[in-house]
Amino acid sequence: MRRGKLRDYFSGVGAKLLSAVDAEPKKSNQHEIGVTKDMRRQVLGERKRHFNVRYVWLGRERDGLIADGTATGESGHSRGRGHDHGEGGFTAYAPATYYDTRENQPHRSPEWRLYYSSNPVTEAMSGGDALFLALHNDGLLYLIVTPAGSTSEQQLSWLFGVRPQHSFDSREIEPDEPTLGFAARFIFDELGVEFEEADEDRLDGIVEPFGTTFPRTAEFSDLARKTLAEDVNPKDDPDATLLAWLEHEEALFRRLERKVVAERLQAGFTDEHGIDVDGFLRFSLSVQNRRKSRMGQSLEHHAEAVFRAHELSYSRSPVTEHNHRPDFLFPSIEAYREAPTGWWCLAMLGAKSTCKDRWRQVLVEAEKIPEKHLLTLEPGISESQTRQMAVAKLRLVVPHALHVTYTEAQREWLWTFDRFIRDVGARQG
Repeated sequence: MRRGKLRDYFSGVGAKLLSAVDAEPKKSNQHEIGVTKDMRRQVLGERKRHFNVRYVWLGRERDGLIADGTATGESGHSRGRGHDHGEGGFTAYAPATYYDTRENQPHRSPEWRLYYSSNPVTEAMSGGDALFLALHNDGLLYLIVTPAGSTSEQQLSWLFGVRPQHSFDSREIEPDEPTLGFAARFIFDELGVEFEEADEDRLDGIVEPFGTTFPRTAEFSDLARKTLAEDVNPKDDPDATLLAWLEHEEALFRRLERKVVAERLQAGFTDEHGIDVDGFLRFSLSVQNRRKSRMGQSLEHHAEAVFRAHELSYSRSPVTEHNHRPDFLFPSIEAYREAPTGWWCLAMLGAKSTCKDRWRQVLVEAEKIPEKHLLTLEPGISESQTRQMAVAKLRLVVPHALHVTYTEAQREWLWTFDRFIRDVGARQG
């Protein structure tokens, strides 16, 4: 499935480590970020202007905020990101002003700065955080902040091809760069950037029988596999097949979601008191939560389909010690209950589309298995997190195409999905 290239969305990007003066109003008279000559030439230009801005804060464990600053007369808003956020009112924020502080001093060299208004994102950032400024093709400027050394920083550095340092590392995005894949879609989703789906007519035809009702996730996952059956082979390439199924299901889901949301918006949000703002916010939150919860379920359904193709013996969501439920236990729950601790034939696999700090939950789900495995779709998890996993005897299983988002040292430790399947197959003889 063609997803386009980075240049189809962004024209230029720069990254730097924020100084205290950049980020903390108490240490500066204004909310301003200094801009380098290359940053002006490659990204922002050489004329004064007001940018509509999408401010994005991504925390260490992917808790986050998004705030929009728009031109006078339009409304800006802020909203939460992640499972624990999403409620809140609409608040207007001003656009960012890009200008030369020495415009009226022609005898001096230009000194360009980006002035931003205070909002929940800028209030969360501090000196030492990593800043990414990315200019969307529609003129919207993305101001993205995340703690230095975090998973989000590693992901953004990989996506945009720049690395934060004390001065801007910037570049103009070229049209001949590689096609975007699953990892890019994953990161775009966190930034609120919508992918443009190819073959929309075909996708609409596949989901047409559902009308404006969401089917069960298992049914939708099965439909995705059946309608992509000729393009992939789970026995020949489990990693590519898993991602292809997930991408196809995601595309189908987004097309159906558009129909459902359009119908609800057309019906309007009113009650006996007039405009039903709370009803709209609840609906918006339900859309976000549905997107996130179904991806984890889809991952389990497609992984199970690959296991069946390889004729592996397993139990799905069995009950182990203390009423824990690992996602997959090999070869079976019956064998696990009878086996001694550390028996080499036993294996377990957790499946989480994103890790956050939830990877620690997997550690207690099967006490008889000293080394656990966790299948994830999250690209570029930070080195500090993967070191903690290794110490805890948890091995990450990541589809091969996502390995490029990890450092070279991390790749030596990661397993592909294919390697995990071959390892379990060898244990089962």
